[in-house]
Formats: sequence, C-alpha cells, structure tokens
Amino acid sequence: MFYGALKGFVSSLDDPYTFFLTPDENKQSKDDLGGKFEGIGAQLGLKDHQIVIIAPLKKSPSEKAGVRSGDIIVKVDGKSTDKWTLFEAVSKIRGPRGSKVMLTLLRGDKELVVSIVREAIEVDSVELEYEGKVAILKLIRFGDNTNTEWGHAASEIQKKYHSGEINAMVLDLRDNPGGYLQSAVYISEEFIRPGNLIVRQEYSDKSGEEYKSERNGRLLTIPLTVIINEGSASASEIVSGALRDYKRAKLVGKKTFGKGSIQEAVDLPEGAGLHITVAKWVLPKGEWINSKGVKPDIEVANEIKEGNTVTRKDDQQLNKAIEILKS
Repeated sequence: MFYGALKGFVSSLDDPYTFFLTPDENKQSKDDLGGKFEGIGAQLGLKDHQIVIIAPLKKSPSEKAGVRSGDIIVKVDGKSTDKWTLFEAVSKIRGPRGSKVMLTLLRGDKELVVSIVREAIEVDSVELEYEGKVAILKLIRFGDNTNTEWGHAASEIQKKYHSGEINAMVLDLRDNPGGYLQSAVYISEEFIRPGNLIVRQEYSDKSGEEYKSERNGRLLTIPLTVIINEGSASASEIVSGALRDYKRAKLVGKKTFGKGSIQEAVDLPEGAGLHITVAKWVLPKGEWINSKGVKPDIEVANEIKEGNTVTRKDDQQLNKAIEILKS
C-alpha cells in the first residue's frame, strides 16, 4: 500500500517518464543498462500511455515467438495493461527462466495471443560484422558497458579503414531504445569534430547546458550511413539527429520514436528508486523531436511477412544503406 501510494503520488505529474520504482523494479532498471536479466528479451516503451514493443532482441524468446516492433501489449497473463507504468509492465513480463508468460498483443486492428517461455538474457551493446569492404556496426543500447565495447569496435574499424581493408561504415541504430545521454555524446564525438555542439539540455526556466565534441574521434572521415526506424529512441535519436544536422551521414529507414526528454535516476533507501524528467534535449540546429521523431533522408521500409522476421536477404534498409556508400 505504501509503494502504491508513492506510485500514485508521482503519477499525478502526468508524465509517463516520471515514475517511482519499487526495489525489484529499480533492480530491473539497472539490469537493463547492464545487459543481464531473465525474461522474454524485448525492449518496451510507452506511447500514448500504451505499453509498446520497441523491439524484440535478436534470437530472444520474444523474437522466436513472432513479437514485432510496434506491437501494443494490451494484456499480460490475462490482466489489462491499461494505466500501467513501463516498470509495472516489465515487472509482470520478466520472471525466472523456464517460466511462461502470456501476452495479448494488438497489431494494427488485429489482436493475437502469444505464449513465451522466459530465458536468461545477456546482451552486448555492440555487434560488428563486415560485408565486403563495409563495416556494419549495430548499436543495441547506450548502457553501462557501451563506451568500452564501442571503443574496441571503433578502434578495429579505424585500423581496417586506414589499412584499406574497408572503405565505409554503416551505423545501425534500429530498435535502439536509448540510455545514457553521456554515452550518446561520447559516440557522436567519433564522427563530429571537436568544438561542434552535439546536443543542448534545456530546463523549464530556459537555462541549459551544451554538450560539445571534445575529442578527436577515430571515425571522423570514414564514409557513413545510419539506419533508423520506429524503435530508435532517445539517445539513438541524439546521435542520428546530430549526424544529420552536420550532414555527416545519410539517414536511411523510417522515422524514429520521438523521445526528447531527459530523466534523472535517483536511488532511494531500501533499494527503491525514482526516475524524474528534469529537462528536454534539442539537436544542434535547435529541433526538439519529442513526439515527432527524426526523419530519414531516404525512407525505406522492410516488409515482413506474417510470422516472420527480417532476414539479411530481405533487409532492404541495410541494402540501401550499403548501396549509398558504393555509389
């Protein structure tokens, strides 16, 4: 009852990104950023006060069950998600490996029910592969280990680029739900020269703080395309938006999620927590993308047949991103 009262008190602000977390929920939040948890392996978000699948993780139980980006979760084990916070949804969907959870999903105007067996999920922040002379770096989140993992990948790409083994790069930010602001700035610095504004944090009294590139990045000159989609949110919108504003890269794919606010995470006694919106962020040219998203320079949709996920052969967004680099 005490936790319920606190949740109600905080929710009265009518901001879906400001919420109280019980000790269990706070632990789950930290597990997300650390990349280790037990559940179905899907990134969740809030849109129009509905619980939305931002993205199923690669090779996760949710992906195997056919869950898709954009699916709205209307029930969990038969209980309505109406008025749930994001962390209430996460706490109900996660659980011990080997246990089952039943999700009722709304996909367009069609409702479907899927049963998913939970597993132990451990997700790296970075996936790097090569296709011909093009490096393809997929950034999954901006979490605890992201800068370290990114550093290893960026150094490898830099070495191969200067040796002539590769001649271009694709940065894949699809289905990246965001994370730490500082990590978004750090990664943007790889491509944007020192002294240039990456993002501005603004408070309600119009004061703010500017984050500029402060180091010589390893990937300042490599030809670059960036792939975005409806699941790209928050920190991934900072990176893609800044690269677009400086014409450092062509953006390919679909319009992003549209989350332009910044939350401060506060740890409370006995393990509880509070996430509270403290500011909004705007891109270098002054655009606030909240609820609007970042539009791609070249719009490309991936058509997915019922029950399937996108294969490499059918990934038209990646194909277009590589084609641009070769032209």
